[in-house]
Amino acid sequence: RTSKKSRTEANEEKESDINYKPPAQKSLQEIQELDKDDESLQKYKQALLGKVAVVADPSAPNVQVTRMTLLCETAPAPLVLDLLGDLENFKKHPFTLKEGVEYRVKINFKVNKEIVSGLKYIQQTFRKGVKVDKTDYMVGSYGPRPDEEYEFLTTMEEAPKGMLARGTYNVKSKFTDDDKYDHLSWEWSLAIKKDWKD
Repeated sequence: RTSKKSRTEANEEKESDINYKPPAQKSLQEIQELDKDDESLQKYKQALLGKVAVVADPSAPNVQVTRMTLLCETAPAPLVLDLLGDLENFKKHPFTLKEGVEYRVKINFKVNKEIVSGLKYIQQTFRKGVKVDKTDYMVGSYGPRPDEEYEFLTTMEEAPKGMLARGTYNVKSKFTDDDKYDHLSWEWSLAIKKDWKD
């Protein structure tokens, strides 16, 4: 037979639930400094974080999206956007894509200082101001690796085809995370043509 809890005990439990505060998020440096003498913990942290040195430049953003590439086997030249450059220029200079070809989007990015969780790549496509497509890609969680870029590849996409599908499409891209923090937003354009050199 289970004993009933007294009203005082139940109230104390409720209060302790209300007063619970999640532990404050520690910086990477604090995590690395903790339990320095515990060898097994150090090995575990190294497996999770890798042999990473804390970034010396405190002004560097934690997540840095460096470039975007359209990977298409039949493209006559690489289709690359330097996301560290002038983001405004991309709308004025569309990529030419032959109708019906298959392509993937590759995003290169760096994580500089802290572990980032739930990275997401969101892509919305518009034609003449009307949204025709929206895709959310889960990128995942990553530890800091300031000297080496990560790569993310979308699934295969097919360029629209047919006379009515030809024309210019505007794409809004965003790199965000679990906290809905906007690491980078950029706009670019695709000109769908009958052939690469139309």
